[in-house]
Amino acid sequence: MAAPSDAASGSATPSTATGTSTPKEHDRIANFRTELASRGGEGEVRVLPDSVHTAQLAADALGCEVGAIANSLLFVDAQGEPVLLLTSGAHRVNTDAVPARMGLEGKLKRASAAQVKRFAGQVIGGVSPIAHPAPIRTWIDGWLRKYPVLWAAAGHPAAVYSTSFDELQRMTGAVEIDVE
Repeated sequence: MAAPSDAASGSATPSTATGTSTPKEHDRIANFRTELASRGGEGEVRVLPDSVHTAQLAADALGCEVGAIANSLLFVDAQGEPVLLLTSGAHRVNTDAVPARMGLEGKLKRASAAQVKRFAGQVIGGVSPIAHPAPIRTWIDGWLRKYPVLWAAAGHPAAVYSTSFDELQRMTGAVEIDVE
């Protein structure tokens, strides 16, 4: 039997009832749950057995259309400030057109792994729409309205949660935008 990975657990902790070890939930998932509750989110958090760091992997694991996956893509603007785009897993961001639609000057660049960790407090593939160390300006792909149930990362590459467009927009303060 393989040793448990960092997929969604921290260290094992003893169970007082049985004396056996039970996995401790990863801190980023626990932080996400706390933030979700504080913002009045009602979605179900699911910790999956494997990483779902792409929209297609998440859709396959959840049995939904890839378009119902709300990717949290972190970019950096021309001034080096973070910008979060919540996009449908079926879309690619048009980085030439989107900055003007956002009222920004210059280009957007994908955030590096170090920038993602610094600004979001999470890792690439597990960036959630909320639960960041500081607020991040956020925009949301209007295409996501098409789906009654959306799935987004819950702070870890193996954790997702269900939400709706309206709840996601309310919790993040995101401005609707066309990302293509």
